[in-house]
Amino acid sequence: ESLIFMSTTVTALVERSPKLSAADILASLVPPPQFAQASFDSYIPDDEYASQAQARDMLRTFSSAPAVVKQAKLFGRKAVVEQSLPGVYLDGGFGVGKTHLLASAWNASASRKKFFGTFLQYTSLVGALGYQQAVEAMSGAGLICIDEFELDDPGDTMVMTRLLGELISRGTKVAATSNTPPHALGEGRFAAADFLREIHAMASNFETLRIDGTDYRKRTATGTEIVVSDKELARDVDAVRGNGGQATSDSFDGLLAHLATVHPSVYVRMIADISLIGLTDVHVLDNQTDALRFVAFIDRVYDGQIPVRATGVALSEIFGGDMINGGYRKKYLRCVSRLIALTIS
Repeated sequence: ESLIFMSTTVTALVERSPKLSAADILASLVPPPQFAQASFDSYIPDDEYASQAQARDMLRTFSSAPAVVKQAKLFGRKAVVEQSLPGVYLDGGFGVGKTHLLASAWNASASRKKFFGTFLQYTSLVGALGYQQAVEAMSGAGLICIDEFELDDPGDTMVMTRLLGELISRGTKVAATSNTPPHALGEGRFAAADFLREIHAMASNFETLRIDGTDYRKRTATGTEIVVSDKELARDVDAVRGNGGQATSDSFDGLLAHLATVHPSVYVRMIADISLIGLTDVHVLDNQTDALRFVAFIDRVYDGQIPVRATGVALSEIFGGDMINGGYRKKYLRCVSRLIALTIS
């Protein structure tokens, strides 16, 4: 089913309930707009962290080299000489430029058929097409880039690793990223170890590189996060609309309820052509399901670089209690970082 909006003008995100077909999902597997022109030359590594330049150089070489699967020994003799691995996995904290590097690799690849998406987008494709059809649809791709590889759902993780295994066996190269939260036990090794354990036999196909550094969104921010009044929010929304732009205003609870009615894979279509998102009566979240949906939503808002204005509790403080220290800590910290970037003055 094709995407159809009820009207060309929208005043609230809850007015949009887009549908996304398998073909739509497949066509959307490209870098987000902010990274459409990303290149290795435009990536500026932090001189204090040598691993950033190392990651850039490694991916530059990886994106230009042909895919070669490392061959196993046959009857005590190697079938071919081992060559470069078909997979690269970038492990590191959020805000160190992994997505920029991943998009640079995609842009630099000469392959006519290539895909770039988040883990969620790929699992959505498998859900829409079915496993075998997804394999056939992606077969022949020279490069598949997976941003934010997730380990939260063992079932989805194993489906994805099986899918990647089949595609690699057909000559596809894979580059993936994931996040390790700051101050986590075993920082620099935890995410990679979990990832490599989950993919079992696939592990030998991936070269893992840790990227160190600080969150550039906080490092380069010169303003401060703002919480606006109802009057200020209405003024900002009216200003955008007065200039011919699209600005929405939703209650925080109303948006959370609406997000539960559409699949996260279509959140990107909910915010298409929106110039400003307004939220009223923001409060601390105590429901983890709502929190995770909101994280997925903000990921897409950040991809689109859409400013957010909100009343109530500061958006960076909505993950309360044990939530920020629980099993989804990396997701919430990444979301807070992105919210600060979207709401600074």
